[in-house]
Amino acid sequence: FFATPAIASVAVIAVLAAAVTLFAYRHRWHPPGALFAVFAAGATASFPATAATFGLVLLVGGASVIWSLVVTTVLALSRRASWRRPERTRPPIGPVAWEMTATVGVAALLAGIAGALLIGTHWYWAMVGAVAAVGGAHVTARLIRGVQRLAGTLLGVLIAAGLLALDLPPWLVIAVAVALQAGAELFVGRNYGIAMIFITPLALLMVSLASPVTPDLLLRDRVLETIVGVAVGTVVAIVSAGLRRRSPTD
Repeated sequence: FFATPAIASVAVIAVLAAAVTLFAYRHRWHPPGALFAVFAAGATASFPATAATFGLVLLVGGASVIWSLVVTTVLALSRRASWRRPERTRPPIGPVAWEMTATVGVAALLAGIAGALLIGTHWYWAMVGAVAAVGGAHVTARLIRGVQRLAGTLLGVLIAAGLLALDLPPWLVIAVAVALQAGAELFVGRNYGIAMIFITPLALLMVSLASPVTPDLLLRDRVLETIVGVAVGTVVAIVSAGLRRRSPTD
């Protein structure tokens, strides 16, 4: 809408990633972290907009949120007799939380800049890959997440290539996306690598539906941006772990 340069959008989303990471840690979100916030913000920031389309986004997005809240509320009320709100203690904001916040912010910023400069298109996929690679509290968990992100993305790209080759009509693309979303929700809190097998074709189908481009470009960008993001995130995770070990407070 304001024709913001990609680098400026990257900086804003990196700040958002850091803030959401701290908020998610404090409120013990599951799955934790800023992954989905970065994906949503990056996807919307990468599409050109006008005053008319901006209003349409607010209308459709707002209606979707309201519908989701209605469905969730109805399901919760239907199980009210057996439903009990879990008691959760909020962890204090200490060195671990601040280290996670800084790590995610720096990884997202560097990955976004690298993705925008090296590849140019779909730079936010590099940011998502980096955030995934630094999503754990310890370096081992972060390295595992990075490997899961890369392996799951590569397998998901193969599935997406087959689906895009079918040239499905829009209504069937939406039906397939709903099925993929269900699969992603089943696994995202259990095994991130398996979840990515569903999430990757889901994202690519939605992008192709919203802004049609050649499948080859779409698949290439997904692979390259993910490699860039995971590589940057892994380096930042290792450096962050080294700095933590040197910290006198540890």
